[in-house]
Amino acid sequence: MEGDFLLAVEAQGKKDLDKPHSWAYYLAHLYAKYKLPPVLLVVCQDRNTAAWAALPVDIGPPEWPALTVRPLVLGPDNVPMVSAPAEAARDIPLAVLSAMLHGRDRGIDAILKALAAALKGLEVLDPETATIFVELTSQGLDKTWAAKIWRDLVAVDTSFFTSSLSQEIRAEGEAKGRAADILRILDRRGIPVADTDRERITSCDDLDALTLWFDRAITAASIAEVFAEDLSDQEQ
Repeated sequence: MEGDFLLAVEAQGKKDLDKPHSWAYYLAHLYAKYKLPPVLLVVCQDRNTAAWAALPVDIGPPEWPALTVRPLVLGPDNVPMVSAPAEAARDIPLAVLSAMLHGRDRGIDAILKALAAALKGLEVLDPETATIFVELTSQGLDKTWAAKIWRDLVAVDTSFFTSSLSQEIRAEGEAKGRAADILRILDRRGIPVADTDRERITSCDDLDALTLWFDRAITAASIAEVFAEDLSDQEQ
């Protein structure tokens, strides 16, 4: 494409017959506001959804449509599977798209490993851009099973990435470890722990609270003493 244009990107997980109406409004709004031709890029992990999204939609009478919505669609069928680390390193944006759009395919494991290796190399030269690609991949995978593979890859090496995702993963791991330590101490000391109290400990992601409970678990005579408010809080 030549010249200036606006690129609007949207992920589409399934067919939505109302979506073309929203797209038409959105594109018209962008054109009126910025006076630049807009291009709508729709990314789809599902092949059937991609085929549906690519269909042009005429708005107006069939004899004289006033507007035609025609998204540029990327899906598993028109984006290659980038599963070789060297190939991923040569074109990281393409590797990111490959990971996002093939998130439901069998080869996603190799794709994510290749992308992780490429981004680890990029982090040395441009950590800020590497972080952006890490987050984009995470968002693109959304709630697919491949998202867990990606989170595990990012969390493997604590020096790998400094992105908010990797920091979140490591914090989650630290919280789970501290919760397990609390329960172990209480078990070894013979302090009964009800299921609701166990759930309160294991579901907590506040490291400060977990550290406080850990310290109390060493000497507490009951689970109530572990959860007791500080004396200073009680006085207030």
